[in-house]
Amino acid sequence: MKVALSQESGISVISIEGSIDGKTAPLVKEEINPALQAAKSVILDLSKVDYLSSAGLRLLLLIYREFAAKQGKLVLLGVSEDIQTVMSHTGFLNFFTLAGTRAEAIQALA
Repeated sequence: MKVALSQESGISVISIEGSIDGKTAPLVKEEINPALQAAKSVILDLSKVDYLSSAGLRLLLLIYREFAAKQGKLVLLGVSEDIQTVMSHTGFLNFFTLAGTRAEAIQALA
């Protein structure tokens, strides 16, 4: 599991690579928390996430709630069809804005 933080057009971009499961979700949260706290607009790039367990879904819900509380904007980028299916079945898709490209994600946050 890898996490990379960057900025694009004044927007924080958090890129995650690998699996987000019970073992890695707390590590991901720890690594991205400073960026989440400082930003009002975030693109969470999940294009290289190959697996998302229930712990990963819980992490996404926590991030969503934090952003909703501070009226921030969050877009999920590059969510695989398999993960979208799981998110759809659990009702999680209703909470998030999804984008297929970085340009679409930036536009959604504008």
